[in-house]
Amino acid sequence: MVEKQKINEVIVVEGRDDTANLKRYFDCETYETGGSSIDDRDLERLKRLEDKRGIIVFTDPDFQGERIRKIIMQAVPNAKHAFLNRDEARPKGKGSLGVEHANFEALNQALAEVFGGEKVTDEFGSAKTQEPSSDRSSVSKKELLTELTQTDLMSFGLVMAADSRKRREFLCEQLRIGYANGKQIKKRLNMFKITKEQIENVMKNY
Repeated sequence: MVEKQKINEVIVVEGRDDTANLKRYFDCETYETGGSSIDDRDLERLKRLEDKRGIIVFTDPDFQGERIRKIIMQAVPNAKHAFLNRDEARPKGKGSLGVEHANFEALNQALAEVFGGEKVTDEFGSAKTQEPSSDRSSVSKKELLTELTQTDLMSFGLVMAADSRKRREFLCEQLRIGYANGKQIKKRLNMFKITKEQIENVMKNY
């Protein structure tokens, strides 16, 4: 029997189908929010889980999933976050986007990003080491300490430009940090310590 990689943190998902898909490939425990509903009792439980084991928020890349993520982010600021791109979460037929539809490669990459690319498994469950993605590597301490400003966002056309939304969508997809609108983008980029150099490298391909 193939040994699956164990994930110590509790993974927060929306439903049981998401849980089932993750458990196909990983030895993990999940906390299900029950779709788009999340209340104060859920948040209290998640706070306790974060204190005891740590949590990874892994919601669907759609409006409701981002809504749940933001609520948890405010209540449990130290929580880790895993993201899927919309294409990775599409069903083969009709249906909504979901973690339940993602294949092993997409799930594995999303979880590897949480840990800076340190641990991933192959499709047969064997642990191996992976370097962080090129978009997040080779960053100096000075760059990490420099937060992006509104002027920086404007210079990249992420705000105040005719195609700013498309630019943000492209950037966020490439960096795997989940879509952020014009009001959220600066905070999201700084939260993940994204540098101007990283943005430049990504936007060259826009």
